[in-house]
Amino acid sequence: MTDIQPPAAEAEPLRPTRPASVRRSLGSIVLGFESIVMFLAALVAFGLKALPALPALGGGAVLCVALVAGAGLLRFRWGYAFGWVLQAAIIASAFLVPVMWIVGILFVGLWTYCMVVGARIDREKAAAAAVQP
Repeated sequence: MTDIQPPAAEAEPLRPTRPASVRRSLGSIVLGFESIVMFLAALVAFGLKALPALPALGGGAVLCVALVAGAGLLRFRWGYAFGWVLQAAIIASAFLVPVMWIVGILFVGLWTYCMVVGARIDREKAAAAAVQP
């Protein structure tokens, strides 16, 4: 009367997953935290009347969504280039709200550090896995 599903042992095996990338993990953390900071920065820009409502809140919302999307796009090789574009956009926002120079420089430094160190750790993990039987 009802279809019975095959037991788990007979089910189709899952694809093997790639090992977790430290670079991807660190990049996701930076972009996620950056989205929170940019949301708060947009509220500050609006509250201090540094910008009109639409550019402050609308631009901040677009940037926050792009940062969250960028964290998810790091699974692709071009996602890292997108992350660099987002860092440039945050630096460019300093032309509208000058205090964003500080935020932008801090996050570009953090992003650069995470990309360099994450790639180095991934290379070391790959070399260790190649040696190990």
